[in-house]
Amino acid sequence: EKQVFQLRAHMYQARSLFAADSSGLSDPFARVFFISQSQCTEVLNETLCPTWDQLLVFDNVELYGEAHEMRDDPPIIVIEIYDQDTVGKADFMGRTFAKPVVKMSDEHYCPPRFPPQLEYYQIYRGNSTAGDLLAAFELLQIGPGGKSDLPPIDGPTDMDRGPILPVPLGIRPVLSKYRVEVIALGHQVFMLSVLWGRRACPQAFESREGSLRTSHSPHPALDNQLTFASQDLPENELLHPPLNIRVVDCRAFGRYTLVGSHAVSSLRKFIYRPPDKKAQHWNMTG
Repeated sequence: EKQVFQLRAHMYQARSLFAADSSGLSDPFARVFFISQSQCTEVLNETLCPTWDQLLVFDNVELYGEAHEMRDDPPIIVIEIYDQDTVGKADFMGRTFAKPVVKMSDEHYCPPRFPPQLEYYQIYRGNSTAGDLLAAFELLQIGPGGKSDLPPIDGPTDMDRGPILPVPLGIRPVLSKYRVEVIALGHQVFMLSVLWGRRACPQAFESREGSLRTSHSPHPALDNQLTFASQDLPENELLHPPLNIRVVDCRAFGRYTLVGSHAVSSLRKFIYRPPDKKAQHWNMTG
């Protein structure tokens, strides 16, 4: 028995991806495979934590079987991550699998199952872990009324991205304004004189650079020790991307060589929340 569905792949973000380029970064995009169809996200340059914030819609997905079987045991979705090269084919970075949340045409689109919540999916490169994908997938049956009976896709709209649809409201994380401060006192390098350092943050953070004093000492110190940026980050701390720090050596003719990198996987212990002035005032007067 033929059943017709629409698949919505809410591709929000990935983190801690494999560094495919000599710079210690990658130009990642994701390809989503479902049955006989596939679609790609846009390519984001020089990041290990891409925030695609993109909805991929697969129309007229035909499946054969009993309706209750489709709901309880839907086909598996395959997601592969690639690094886009300027020359040649894209390099494979990892793969993960997911099952969509299924809504039949006679069911209501309402909590607790809908809208689906973003989840982390472990990405594997061979037998090794290669990052995480933050996404949600829903498979919606198209009933007699056609696509008009499907739940609407609620904004936000971003005219600058053209035909690219962002992840709808209700699924995308709620964002708050954060000020990210990095204080770097210097670092130790053996057998290599670092003349200049670059601290690169993930896609969710604005990239900043810090200059090292021009010195052949193996213990260079930073001239500009404090780097800061204001960013919109999810209120849910578990969804915060890691902070990636890279140190590069600036050589002749504008060449850069990666010295090393480090990822601060969780910023939770560094979060400072200012006291609530209204609560303080109430405690003093009450």
